[in-house]
Amino acid sequence: MKKKIALILAAVILVLSLGLAACGTGADDTSNTDSSNNGENSNAEKMQVDNEKVAAAANDGVFKIGLDPEFPPMGFRDTGGNYVGFDIDLAKEVAKRLGMEFEAVPINWDAKNMELGAGNIDCIWNGFTMTGREGDYLWTSPYVSNAQVIVVKENSGIESAADLSGKVLALQQGSTAENALNSRTDIKNSLANELFVADNVSALNELKVGGVDAVLVDEVVADYYIAQNPGLKVIDSIAEESYGVGFALGNFELRDKVETALNDMAKDGTMKKISEQWFGKDITTIGKTTDQ
Repeated sequence: MKKKIALILAAVILVLSLGLAACGTGADDTSNTDSSNNGENSNAEKMQVDNEKVAAAANDGVFKIGLDPEFPPMGFRDTGGNYVGFDIDLAKEVAKRLGMEFEAVPINWDAKNMELGAGNIDCIWNGFTMTGREGDYLWTSPYVSNAQVIVVKENSGIESAADLSGKVLALQQGSTAENALNSRTDIKNSLANELFVADNVSALNELKVGGVDAVLVDEVVADYYIAQNPGLKVIDSIAEESYGVGFALGNFELRDKVETALNDMAKDGTMKKISEQWFGKDITTIGKTTDQ
């Protein structure tokens, strides 16, 4: 009799355990569901925002922007180790107008959500693509239009995306270049291989030395790099996108201040002037009345 009761109790415990395990698994699966655009995991799901730390950081008098330190001409280190670039100059001017000190904070791009959610940085500002991430961050208005383009050597014989069949393509891991490639299965499936690297400059350097056949990269980066490294060319564009300044969800106060400063800079010509210094023309879109 005792043996039967023990067997019954064991069976009941087993059923309850399986039920609880199933519930736990369901919750975990929901939190890890890929609900992103173009194959990128949702940043909103990954980012755990510490609201108190984010608010404290926004009011500490220091405007800290997170950046990929190898993203010329938007933000990068010069030969003296100083952070320079188009976005750096814009952000410095914004900080000045807000009465804040400016600090450029280099981050591991894969850890950008952790840095932002923990209040270690106030925003991500470094050629940060809004496209596909619209609901994952609190954004300013787009201030630059961009595209994902394919770069090859001039004498490679590759003239369009269709010629990439059997070739090796390099791109930055975790970037919107990866999203763009995932959305173009015709190109992706024709490749011999994809080489993922830490940053765009590394990808372009691989192309320069013959390590890969082509690179998928931001157009602004490609144009800047090619101007300094003759022998390369852009052959195709596979995705259009826009740059914005990304804040942690809920950080409306600082986002609105930055948005106001950017619009004021567009109105008084400061943004145009900075753009012309870096690109020789005004490529900005914020405050413009027509699509560019």
